[in-house]
Amino acid sequence: MAHEDGSRMFQDQLAEKVRPFIDLIDDMRSIGIDKELPLPTIAVVGDQSSGKSSVLETLSGVALPRGTGIVTRCPLLLKLCNDRTVKWEAVISYGGGKVIEFDEPSEVVRHVEQAQNALAGKGVGICEDLITLKITSSTVCDLSLIDLPGITRVAVKGQPEDIGVQINNLISKFIKNKRTIILAVVPCNVDIATTEALKMAQQVDPEGTRTLAILTKPDLIDPGAEKNVLEIVHNRVIFLNMGYVIVKCRGQKQIDENMSISRAIEEELAFFRNHEHFSSLLREEKATTTCLATKLSNALVKQIKKSLPQMSEKIKEQLGEVKHSLSQIEGGPPMEPEEKRKYLIQVITEFNEQITQLSQGDIIVEENLFELMRKEFTEWMERLKNAKSHYHKVVQQVVDEYDQEHRGSELPGFSNYRVFQHVVQKLVSELKRPAMMTLQTIREMVQKQFDHLSKESFKNYPYLHQVSKKKIETIQEQQSNIVKERIVEQFEMEMQVYTQDEIFNKHSLEKGEIAEVKEQDTRSKYPGLLKAYYEIVVQRLADQVPMLIRYFILKQSAKIVCSEMLDLLHRDDTDNILQEDSEIGQ
Repeated sequence: MAHEDGSRMFQDQLAEKVRPFIDLIDDMRSIGIDKELPLPTIAVVGDQSSGKSSVLETLSGVALPRGTGIVTRCPLLLKLCNDRTVKWEAVISYGGGKVIEFDEPSEVVRHVEQAQNALAGKGVGICEDLITLKITSSTVCDLSLIDLPGITRVAVKGQPEDIGVQINNLISKFIKNKRTIILAVVPCNVDIATTEALKMAQQVDPEGTRTLAILTKPDLIDPGAEKNVLEIVHNRVIFLNMGYVIVKCRGQKQIDENMSISRAIEEELAFFRNHEHFSSLLREEKATTTCLATKLSNALVKQIKKSLPQMSEKIKEQLGEVKHSLSQIEGGPPMEPEEKRKYLIQVITEFNEQITQLSQGDIIVEENLFELMRKEFTEWMERLKNAKSHYHKVVQQVVDEYDQEHRGSELPGFSNYRVFQHVVQKLVSELKRPAMMTLQTIREMVQKQFDHLSKESFKNYPYLHQVSKKKIETIQEQQSNIVKERIVEQFEMEMQVYTQDEIFNKHSLEKGEIAEVKEQDTRSKYPGLLKAYYEIVVQRLADQVPMLIRYFILKQSAKIVCSEMLDLLHRDDTDNILQEDSEIGQ
């Protein structure tokens, strides 16, 4: 009796120190902070036959799902809360909102299995979704830990071939968190160096700084092997900073005989107290599940205290980011119809002002649009200049070829106009395709920046964004077709071969000053005249094509977009136009 009173007093003192920290982490997890920030926790890892379930049953005081093969098919967050005023009650939650309260310990298995079937499906598959089981009782310690599926190597009937890989990946996801305490469950009657649980722990915690090992099934040790177990418990085989605890839980025989967990705890204490080799471990606080519970609670609180400063800074940082994001979100439209219409006018007017400023080069969106266009128009000019060399090569050849066949002059300096006309028409027509390519490139630039302005101006109003985006696309297509027609017209006009350029006329007259020239002299002056005329054509195209594109694709498009957006003000469905995005509206 005195032992029970002392134990109760100790447990109360422990609860006062432990409970606030564990509750803090559980509250943070319940509101989803663990999705953004790794939280301190205890993850239980062990082979399917390691005795993991028995350890958890002893800690929680209730029976958990048992059977052959994979029993734990979803991560199970086991929250144990000590409350002297409560006999026993539990709450299980899963699936983003499913919550069930019950007060019968015998119902735990059924509810956990139902939750696993709902998340992972009926059968033997696994799922990463978390099931939370909170048990409040006067007989449990304050502790929070996550039970993970047992490690398996071979798929059994009905299991995916890669079930072992799936389970390992799931376990790794939890234990790689540097704030997670790894609780590795290892049977005493196996070679500890070969156990998968410790191997996985060593992969993510090679120094053993956050791994605690539980040795189970000490009653199954072969006679004479006790000293080897003591070497392990005393940290002389595989060193773990958090050490080892040896426990004896219910075996299958005791479970079949319906031995209660409380009775099993009593027998465990008697086993170690009377054991020839292990009794000393009681005094060293390295044996029994009661010792394990205390050790785990203290270790978790220590980990929480260690992590709190970093977590606090990270939360402050994320809070600052959220506050900044919230400051960027508008207050939303007014509720009154008249005020809402005024608000719509304001929103559209601000968008129109930005489109206008963009078309005038007064604002920069992502990149400087006018600088981008200038580069593209410079490339257009370079294409024209690069075409000259080809033009010059062809000129002499064509003039020689046609001079004898086509005679008659219509421009000063030419004795055969058709020679001149044929050469110019043929070579100038080859410039039409690069002109169209320049148009397409500029159109894409302008439309991209118009779309970006629409997205930013109407980011809270998807309907307005979609309407404006569609209008921008339609208007750009219409204006592009106009420019295409004008470019075609420009090239058709160039086919007329005409100029009043003073330099060209002066050059032609100077060449014609000699009243009589030999036929070969006449042929030799054609290339110079053709080149002079081509310079005029190049300059006309170098200016005209960019002017057409800038005027229709940028200036006129902006003007038409603004006009059509203002047409929305004449509609009666203001509420629909100002419909907010569902997430923002909330």
